Amino acid sequence: MLRINAKTDPLAADLWIERYLNKLRLRLDDVLSGADEIPEPPVSSLEEEVLQVFVEELSLGLDGTTIAIAKPTPEPDQWAICHLSTAPVPHRPLSDLASQSLSLEGGCRFTSAELALLEQTQGQTRWHLGDRWGDIGWLIAASATGSADPNPTEPLFLHLRSHLIDRAIEQVLPVVRQAARSHRLAQRCLSLQAHNRELIQTSKLKSEFLANTSHEIRTPLSSILGFTHLLREQGYEVTNLRHQDYLKIILSSGQHLLALINDILDLSKIEANQLDLQKEVTEVKPVCQIALKLVHEKASDKGLALKLEISPDVTSIVADPLRLKQMLFNLLSNALKFTTRGSVGLTVQLISGYVQFTVWDTGIGISEEQQQLLFRPYMQLTNASRGEGTGLGLALTQKLAELHGGWVRVESMIEQGSRFTIALPLTDLAHLSDALEPSPAFAPSSRLPVAPVLLASPPRVKPLSNPSNPSNPSNPAHSYHILLVEDNLHNARLMMAYLGKLGYEVTWAKDSREMWQFLQRSLPTLILMDINLPGVDGLTLTRELQAQKRYQSIPVIVQTAMAMKGDRERCLEAGASDYVSKPIDLAGLAATIAQFVQ
Repeated sequence: MLRINAKTDPLAADLWIERYLNKLRLRLDDVLSGADEIPEPPVSSLEEEVLQVFVEELSLGLDGTTIAIAKPTPEPDQWAICHLSTAPVPHRPLSDLASQSLSLEGGCRFTSAELALLEQTQGQTRWHLGDRWGDIGWLIAASATGSADPNPTEPLFLHLRSHLIDRAIEQVLPVVRQAARSHRLAQRCLSLQAHNRELIQTSKLKSEFLANTSHEIRTPLSSILGFTHLLREQGYEVTNLRHQDYLKIILSSGQHLLALINDILDLSKIEANQLDLQKEVTEVKPVCQIALKLVHEKASDKGLALKLEISPDVTSIVADPLRLKQMLFNLLSNALKFTTRGSVGLTVQLISGYVQFTVWDTGIGISEEQQQLLFRPYMQLTNASRGEGTGLGLALTQKLAELHGGWVRVESMIEQGSRFTIALPLTDLAHLSDALEPSPAFAPSSRLPVAPVLLASPPRVKPLSNPSNPSNPSNPAHSYHILLVEDNLHNARLMMAYLGKLGYEVTWAKDSREMWQFLQRSLPTLILMDINLPGVDGLTLTRELQAQKRYQSIPVIVQTAMAMKGDRERCLEAGASDYVSKPIDLAGLAATIAQFVQ
């Protein structure tokens, strides 16, 4: 340690300072190297640790002189002691002009003016800590009252102390900057490690999603292909009851497959923040009644009673009526799946500003362990009938509720039934009443399973003048003539068979070349255009048709397998009159065509 008296040799003091500085640098390097061996950095940054070691070592080197580092605080013109040596030797008070002591204690605060007063004491007592990269604060030194040095104000002592501290600061500043960089790199590494773990988990979930999706799609598809093969081998007979059962299985499997694809698309849209809710003031009772009507047939088949109870103070809610009906349908379908006797009900009440839709049942109940898994995609309970549902309904319901600003809760006990509650914010209707009209009762959405459409009873459309002979040359070719532009043979045969049954004359063009060849000979009443065509796609053809005055008056209905956000808008912007999504709802297609041919 540095001790100065009248016999001290300045050269010996300088040599001691050099040895001390070498020792200090080794000690600081140990701090940096030790941090590399720690798998995770401590709560305090490495920079703070370096500064604390620095004040401790400097205090020991200066024979117990108290060393402190003051840093700026968020308050203007305020400095606080952040690092203080822990030497047990009491220090001399630093005096201001009023002869009041300026105590050096951890957390002690003072102003810039009070710091400046330190310069008026004999000898330098503060040093600036900073470089071109930025300021850290001030280093303050207070001589110990019990120091072995007989005269701490000796000029030689003050000179050597100032020289030592200046040199020590030159050594510590690069280490502090390196420590700060090391700490930032360590934090960055931790962040990257966490991100990598998330990516690994995401990749795992993606693999599971693809595997489950493949299984869920192949299951109904196998039924469709298998029973279709049996019908082809055996020869279809209308009066054969077994063949009728085959057709019912094919139809239900197709509906199951469509529901699965719709749910996957909805989940994908939600995850990508592409699902827009169409909120409006919606009357609660009609939505609930329609949801119950959709499951009425299934409840009747199982001999279950359906009950509806709506609190008198619940009339309307600001929500997306289609998505609200979808959520209620999902919960009601699940309740019926796990209930063999008793009843299933829907209770609606207003609690703390939230409209709570509770679907309850008297079914088998759900264990606490299984309740934790309910809202995972594709998760189906072990006692559920495989193939009955997609395993996406509850996950989708939860996400739709959250999009509305609400939540979903489940309460259940084994053999005592279950209660699933959707809570949606009521929203203040006063400021919306002038802008929005209550939504009327609406027809069931095609996104939900509906009763199969019998092709023998199509919607009424305007018939040909000679329905028994739609290709009669006496009829104008352009009156009820539909041009079908479709590259898929099976889809084309389906459209031609169905539309022909309705009395339309249909011409099939499998690509743009055949379409233009037909249009040169005749003008159809309507064009049914597929988007995914070989060569020139359907949207481009639609734009080309609209660009020519000869064809601008011909309605173009676009059909596509795309069903993502923006697809409909792109079709209409291209000049299409309307848009239908595959798989085609034949009855809906007939109604859409009828709007343009009448």
